Amino acid sequence: MQKGTIEVKTENIFPIIKKFLYSDHEIFLRELVSNAVDATQKLRTLAANGQFKDELGDLTIQIEADKKKKTITIRDNGIGMTQEEVEKYINQIAFSSAEEFVKKFKTKSQAEANAIIGHFGLGFYSAFMVAEKVELNTKTYKKGGSTKAVKWECDGSPEYSISESDKKDRGTEVVLHIDKENADFLEDYKIRELLNKYCKFLPVPIQFGTKKEEETIEGETDKDGNPKTKTVEKPWIINNTNPLWKKTPADLKDEEYKDFYRELYPYNFDEPLFHIHLNVDYPFNLTGILYFPKVKNNYEFQRNKIQLYCNQVFVTDSVEGIVPDFLTLLHGVIDSPDIPLNVSRSFLQSDQNVKKISGHISKKVADKLEDLFKKDRENFEKKWDDIKIFIQYGMISDAKFFERAEKFVLLKNTDGKYFTLDEYQKHIETSQKDKDNKLVFLYATNRDEQFSYIESARSRGYDVLMMDGVLDSHFINSLEQKLKDSSFARVDSNTIDKLITKDDNQLPTKLDEQQKETLKSFVESQVDNKQFEVVFENQSETDMPVLIIQNEFMRRMKDMSAVGGGPMMGLGDLPDSYSLVINTNHPVISGLAQSSDENRTQIFRQLFDLARLSKNLLKGKELNEFINRNMHNVSNQ
Repeated sequence: MQKGTIEVKTENIFPIIKKFLYSDHEIFLRELVSNAVDATQKLRTLAANGQFKDELGDLTIQIEADKKKKTITIRDNGIGMTQEEVEKYINQIAFSSAEEFVKKFKTKSQAEANAIIGHFGLGFYSAFMVAEKVELNTKTYKKGGSTKAVKWECDGSPEYSISESDKKDRGTEVVLHIDKENADFLEDYKIRELLNKYCKFLPVPIQFGTKKEEETIEGETDKDGNPKTKTVEKPWIINNTNPLWKKTPADLKDEEYKDFYRELYPYNFDEPLFHIHLNVDYPFNLTGILYFPKVKNNYEFQRNKIQLYCNQVFVTDSVEGIVPDFLTLLHGVIDSPDIPLNVSRSFLQSDQNVKKISGHISKKVADKLEDLFKKDRENFEKKWDDIKIFIQYGMISDAKFFERAEKFVLLKNTDGKYFTLDEYQKHIETSQKDKDNKLVFLYATNRDEQFSYIESARSRGYDVLMMDGVLDSHFINSLEQKLKDSSFARVDSNTIDKLITKDDNQLPTKLDEQQKETLKSFVESQVDNKQFEVVFENQSETDMPVLIIQNEFMRRMKDMSAVGGGPMMGLGDLPDSYSLVINTNHPVISGLAQSSDENRTQIFRQLFDLARLSKNLLKGKELNEFINRNMHNVSNQ
């Protein structure tokens, strides 16, 4: 066996930077503007400490694009650099680490490589993802010593040049000569799009271009006495340097939170239901504002609306792993310097700070919901239909959240009345226990389609819950696992007396065995035996003569599978099967047993079609025949 060492040269670094430094090339603008912000913030700190005594002047960072020259320029008035600092921070860090970086990169996946980029000072070198040549022109803030301006140039090879510059003002200017493959970054709309995405809330003003505004002319009015205006061209500042989440919650009004929501989501016309302002400085740093939006039925479309920032620099709007999964439905912003800019998903999932942040956010959300419920239950109930998806999702996926939410999760019955879990169990404990002393929660998923079943339950003094939400099928499953000696049954999943079986609810039949056998053979000959199982039951005379029911377990599994994440994926594609229940005590059924064959066929056909119609199972040709037959009967009256 022969062993050796792979030779790695610094020339390898630029192809990697060019293609793989970040998954999106557009990130170059974030990195370079962030560097400019850092330089400006450092100067502010020195001034605050008395180490810099000159006038700060205008600290606005300027972005310029020149399509003719094919350049993008990022200019700041920050601390600047000496030649020694350029050699140290631009050359030595990157090039001395290049071989180590390349070695590590070769052993990593793209996502893992992103996580180590920050350790090599390569943010500046993201410029080479889009540029064939980069110029850096800088002048230090320092007085005394070597304060000459310095110009650094590199064409994407390990060779660079440093020379004196005629730059007069303090700060740094980075000029990117954009290559052909990335020419779209020279378009104004593209740069503005990236600045709006990554730099919208940076703490230093950022100007890109100008915009025209109407300005009042002092002391001048038109013939109607209205102030005259003129159009003026002003610098276009693209960012809000002091976003709401950086302010003290006690100093803010509700309307300010709504205004900020509109700033975050200008095309979302629904106002948020309420908000949570995060402000933590120990054991980690975390600020932010989370909003509870009105969620539409397709909750998947509501995801990725939380924006993650690191010191006001946008990182991502894909926050799985940073906030609990059920809270990815929330909107808003989270800002934490404890979450690095360059991270992989696996890094996030294993980072202890991230885990603490995730747990804290979950706790704060539970605290807020419990507080709202206790302080103003009436208002909480009004918002329940909009917020229940968050709470149910949390209870399904997070055991700790389930324990907290048991206090304020609500159930709504068909009368529109709300109950906590504890209240509802007490509400039905005397009427809805079966012969085994098990509490049965009856529920409906569609008030109109299941109306007759609901009424049948109510006629016996039972209460019926409305469980018509997108996650209710999963939520019911979770509740059954948590609530001892309880079960849930959809109101149309069996005859009412079998949903809640009592010792004394067995009625005698009005049909003898011969009549039952004759009817059974006849009914089975009239229906599709693969879809319908014929069942005879002794019910009340007031119950329906023919009823169609569907097995609770199979129907629930299909519902869960259709929503996603069900325990038996694919069941939603299986054909539906039903039980056709014949009420042996209904007068029509008694008459059917004694009818002639022709009358029996006509009567049963009508009963069967009515039962199918009530379940929305009568369609197409059969529905048309049913309508025509009934119209004919009406005409002959």
